[in-house]
Amino acid sequence: MDEYVERVARVLEQDVTLSEVPLADLFPRRRDRRLEMPDLELGMLDFLSLYGCDLQFVVGERNSSLGRVMQPVNILRYELRFIEAAEDCLPELEDDEELHEAVAKARKAKIGSLPIAIWNATWGIEEIEPLFTRTEGLLPMETSGATVSDLERDLALLNTRLTDLGEGNLDVDLAFLGGIQQRWQAEARMGQLIKSALHLVIRLNDAADIMQQRLDSRPLCLKQRTNNQAEIAKNMFFSVYAGEVQPYMATVDRVRDALVPGFERLAASQRDVMPESFEPYYRRYLQQTGESSLWQQLDDAVARHTRLWQELLGQCGFRPGS
Repeated sequence: MDEYVERVARVLEQDVTLSEVPLADLFPRRRDRRLEMPDLELGMLDFLSLYGCDLQFVVGERNSSLGRVMQPVNILRYELRFIEAAEDCLPELEDDEELHEAVAKARKAKIGSLPIAIWNATWGIEEIEPLFTRTEGLLPMETSGATVSDLERDLALLNTRLTDLGEGNLDVDLAFLGGIQQRWQAEARMGQLIKSALHLVIRLNDAADIMQQRLDSRPLCLKQRTNNQAEIAKNMFFSVYAGEVQPYMATVDRVRDALVPGFERLAASQRDVMPESFEPYYRRYLQQTGESSLWQQLDDAVARHTRLWQELLGQCGFRPGS
């Protein structure tokens, strides 16, 4: 991309300036992403643990030494088991009004805090961090289609299951989460994609600025009469831009289309509990539209760059696509 900008400047006889490519923002820290889970009062838990239905064992597991250090995904599983066990217990408690009310109240509280448990089990986990790291360079020219497809399928399944949970289907099988976490830990595709998109935005706009300077100063061709400089520009357009730059842009687009919509949906569906500290990252790197969206800026840069090439070569009767 750097060489491409320099060649555009050389062909159009303009000065070249390579703008600084900004660093991608760090993925928000875990302590800023993870939400505090509201706990039932200790007395309530002790009270419930005395009763002889399955809820006793569920509460006992959470109060054990291992239960107190549960990871977010296991906490989500526990919350769902608690809700299910409490529901099963309620018919057995109809003769004990106080206990029935206590269990019903506890179950309602758990349902109310379920969105927090879901957020922590998706965006609050350690395993998602390698996927968004900015330390693994740019997106490779050749990316594994199988890997990207796996990540895309993971996101589709995850979003579908979370939709089911949100609609009250609380017996959703969460066993698939383990495989998703393993793939997220092993890949850096979103971080690479973001870095590549930032680079493309800056360099496409650098090239567009050069083309705009030429258009503002003097035409490449007069009355569509071609010349040697116009032929060189046309050949460079097809050999370098169409031959080298566009294939990489297509790779970025393919990975973007596979991953960004799924992650946007995963975050947008949980907007009600999204931490305020996560909002800027969401708007910048996950939302596909909006003033601060990287993807909107990339679309705008591509559109501007294409329009100026068409205008420039159109002066010589070489308008691309005509």
